[in-house]
Amino acid sequence: MASIKKTVLETTLDVFRAHGMTTIFGNPGSNELPFLAGLTEEFDFILGLHEQVVVGMAEGYARATGRPALVNLHAASGSGNAMGALTNAHYGHIPMVILAGQQVRRTVGQETMLASADASMLPAPLVKYSHEPLAAADVPRTLSQAVFETSAQPRGPVYVSVPLDDWAEPALDDDALLTERSVVTAGGLTDALARELIAAVDGAKRLALVVGPQVDAAAVDDPSVFDAVVSLAEKTGASVFVAPSPSRGPFPTTHPNFEGVIVPGIQSVRDRLAGHDVVLVLGAAVFRYHRWEPSNYLEAGTQVIQLTQDPREATRAPFGRSVVADVAGAAKTLAQGVRDRGQRRGDPGSRELPAAKTSPDGMTGTEILEVLNTHVNDTVAYVNETTTLDLDYLERIAIDRPGMYNFPASGGLGFGLPVAVGMSLGDPGKTVVATVGDGSANYGITALYTAAQRQTRTVFVIVNNSSYGALAGFAQRMGVPDVPGLKLGGIDFVSIAEGYGVPAQRTSTREEFDAAYQKALQGTGPVLIDAQVVGG
Repeated sequence: MASIKKTVLETTLDVFRAHGMTTIFGNPGSNELPFLAGLTEEFDFILGLHEQVVVGMAEGYARATGRPALVNLHAASGSGNAMGALTNAHYGHIPMVILAGQQVRRTVGQETMLASADASMLPAPLVKYSHEPLAAADVPRTLSQAVFETSAQPRGPVYVSVPLDDWAEPALDDDALLTERSVVTAGGLTDALARELIAAVDGAKRLALVVGPQVDAAAVDDPSVFDAVVSLAEKTGASVFVAPSPSRGPFPTTHPNFEGVIVPGIQSVRDRLAGHDVVLVLGAAVFRYHRWEPSNYLEAGTQVIQLTQDPREATRAPFGRSVVADVAGAAKTLAQGVRDRGQRRGDPGSRELPAAKTSPDGMTGTEILEVLNTHVNDTVAYVNETTTLDLDYLERIAIDRPGMYNFPASGGLGFGLPVAVGMSLGDPGKTVVATVGDGSANYGITALYTAAQRQTRTVFVIVNNSSYGALAGFAQRMGVPDVPGLKLGGIDFVSIAEGYGVPAQRTSTREEFDAAYQKALQGTGPVLIDAQVVGG
């Protein structure tokens, strides 16, 4: 008796199961219905009410789990809606397979309604791989490739467009082999490179260690990477800085060698690294500037060595010697091989955090950070999208373990609320605290719906200064203070949250916020606090 052939959909689901990708983030459209209707009971579809929120939640989930997230989007329109969040996933090196629905295959060339013309070109350049299979039979293999592409270093989102009638087509018998595949990348330092780097570090009179998000991402999977970087700093006596525009927390902020986050401007970087003869950049781009500060990049005599696992970060750097290698292994190799200079700045955890700024006019943003730090515990992880506080966060909160701090890698707004929900779904044992500006909160507000439906363990803190505060600061620095559209007001976040099913409270003093935050930490589901603040 002949065996019943599997369909393309059935074989594709086998591939996803083999990789543990049974959670799907999406907002459904007509092109996606045949795929969604065929999902079996072990697949969990997480509904988001807007595609930017869908991709943001998937990013949070991938950050929390360390595994690729699976996203389902609707053709060109849904993919376009997701592009803002995709910038963060791209620059944050987030593993994510985006599966987009396409019209019936034979009608795509006619550009019928909801057909995505040149679908593989649509998400460029924000994905590392993009394809629409040329035949239905190639869909499972393409999606298998997509999983390996997104997981390989440098990680990043990938995109596959599939016509809706492909799912019912018969699969190839050999597709069964796809579930047995594996890909291993051996990218460690060679002995010669290791000796060269160790000699450069040992020869430094005053070493600066600039650490970036690849360190934290590696440490989520292997916490000993964090220990290796700390050991490297201690043995060499290095001043440790977090690279400009940090999307993660790659070094303990209470360590005495920690000297803060480098302001993302050319002059600021130059000034901060002045006096260091050797600068070792570990797991970061060189450098992700933001503010325009015309200057020469470095003082004369400053040697920069970049160690990254992203080849494009290496090739686009405007200065320095770049080495492309596995950051986790390289950090351990360097920590073991460098000479111990025998001097320590103090005990680990002994760095004192600066006191909050206060104002007679009301609660400040740094007071909120101080309250958060007062009640930190081993279950708390932070998502930050308060761009007025981005430099303060890693200076004022004790970040001392991998995966504890998260910020949008491209600066694209709409990150905070959905990523926090995704992290809560990815690691239900954590309490995820999301501080989000009142301006940026509006970009991802529908994530509150999913938080309420799934009862995620998420505390949303709206840092509400009734303005686009970061833009106002930029306007002052750029000499254009009278820019329209920077003032906000009259947005009732408490009512909005309660409308989505999330309990909420408004606070205007530190005492009120402290009490509300402690109560929120003791809850079992999502809570929102609208924290009214003044400058500082």
